[in-house]
Amino acid sequence: MNAEVYTADASLKGKLRRRWSRLAHRRPAASSPGRPMISFSFDDAPVSAARDGAPILESMGVRGTFYVCAGLAGIDGPMGPYTQRRDVEALVAAGHEIGCHTFGHLDCGQADAAEVAREARKNREALIAWGAPDPTTFAYPYGDVAPAAKAELARDYIGLRALHPGLVKAGADLNQLPAVGVEGPDGEAVARRWMDRAAERGGWLILYTHDVREGASAFGCTPCALGRLVDRALEAGFEPVTVAEGVRRLGAAG
Repeated sequence: MNAEVYTADASLKGKLRRRWSRLAHRRPAASSPGRPMISFSFDDAPVSAARDGAPILESMGVRGTFYVCAGLAGIDGPMGPYTQRRDVEALVAAGHEIGCHTFGHLDCGQADAAEVAREARKNREALIAWGAPDPTTFAYPYGDVAPAAKAELARDYIGLRALHPGLVKAGADLNQLPAVGVEGPDGEAVARRWMDRAAERGGWLILYTHDVREGASAFGCTPCALGRLVDRALEAGFEPVTVAEGVRRLGAAG
């Protein structure tokens, strides 16, 4: 599957399903962070995210979350080549979180729950074989999920991350965590606005991008943009956490 060309279901049926998914199978966060938290996550994990993005975080004492599709390893796409085993090994050695995606970037909104579970399990097993700890968080490819697939995945992960923007506070759904994209020419400005909002109102802000390189795709950002955002977050007093760490800090209600 070409993860960049494919687009999620934009039909009325798809929109209604997404609305229902947001209401179904919720796992509310038990608390809000005492000080604003921020996470830097990378979807699909192109090589540039691992080899150029990760060192930027490390240079500032920050660790990120990389949602790797093992089935894309070695493929060269519009976001550049995707991470392979050696990249995952290096990320683990540096202390980053390896999160789970579906093996071949399967759309969790349109596939049936059993197929989603198989794809996620296949990816999880591949990542563990590559030396990653058993992943505890998952990101929905395309940010989409059907209610039945959401319920299925919630059995295996403490946190499930989506793509709709927002801040995570007490009551937020840990099974469909909001995240803000750092994507394209306006991505840095959008992220800065959300950082200002989090600094003012409190909460946990999860950022995501894809490739990190000069001439980044419409789904990625430049190394300079990423560096400025990390620097701004630290100067503003945000506490950087991986997605798994953030979920554990807030806990699940009930």
